[in-house]
Amino acid sequence: MGPDIDRRTFVKGIGTTAATATLGAGSAVARGGYGGKEEDGHDDRGDTDRDWYGDAPALIAHRGFAGQYPENTVGAVELAARGGHGPGATRRGADMIEIDIVPTADGDVVVFHDDGLAERDGGERGLTDVEGLVWETPTETVLDAEVLGSGETVPLLSTVLDAIPPHVAVNVEFKNPGSLDLRFAESLDSDALAAQKGLWRPFTERALDAIEACRNDVLVSSFYEAALATVRDLAPDLPVAPLLWDSIEDGLAIARRYDAEAVHPPYNMVRGTPFYGDPYYTEGPWSETDLLAVAHEEGRAVNVYTVATWYQAQELVDAGVDGIIGDYSNLLAFGERS
Repeated sequence: MGPDIDRRTFVKGIGTTAATATLGAGSAVARGGYGGKEEDGHDDRGDTDRDWYGDAPALIAHRGFAGQYPENTVGAVELAARGGHGPGATRRGADMIEIDIVPTADGDVVVFHDDGLAERDGGERGLTDVEGLVWETPTETVLDAEVLGSGETVPLLSTVLDAIPPHVAVNVEFKNPGSLDLRFAESLDSDALAAQKGLWRPFTERALDAIEACRNDVLVSSFYEAALATVRDLAPDLPVAPLLWDSIEDGLAIARRYDAEAVHPPYNMVRGTPFYGDPYYTEGPWSETDLLAVAHEEGRAVNVYTVATWYQAQELVDAGVDGIIGDYSNLLAFGERS
């Protein structure tokens, strides 16, 4: 494949071509890097049971379907990829698995969502019984931390990527490089961006080493502009997507600045649904910009987070989103065969 293949073919194709296991044709790997086919050109994707899903949008397993399995663990991603296991699961495995990454005190990249090992925003019980910030805790201690009493422990990024079958794409969210001085969900000026990139670069280099070695198609997302900017500097062929928070304009500006293949808004940012502008982390009213229409006009996929019910999923599908980021494997099951 030549270098002129559009990166966006990778993201736009996940939902529709995963069913026939041909996702890699326009992916980053086809242009020389980051997962997918083996070097000899063999498509090592194995047999799937997805043909009947047709043109359904991509099903993206949030933290490995965190509502069903212990989030961001090897066990979770294995079951999310496989499908057909656990209460309420459908035959369909995830088209893409979303995971979060942070560093340990030793600089190793682990798959974990929160800053603190035993603290969680909103007063919920922490994920593990180990105290301290992840990036101030030695790797050995982090890897021994048990997630929600499940028997599963916090894994390395490389371990998780090895556990995900090659036919399943991976959305790696760059969560934190090991700092409390980050600029969250902001469109930055040049001076601020340069300073923030300095915080992200060492972590990003280590994360990209693991990503480059994996066999999967990979999409990087983040709430932090500097994370995406650093990825673009170091790996310009790797697809990226800004996560939107409270501003459609800022999110689209960042997407344009880095020619992002996708945007990841909260589900209440999609016009034409009953929950547009509803309270969810942040709430509308948003601007008059129709995010879905503008993103599609610019050639970007729209993958929405974090979808909790089949009704939300159906309304978002009807509105035209490209991917559903959710905690349950059966979100798209109702009405899919009709």
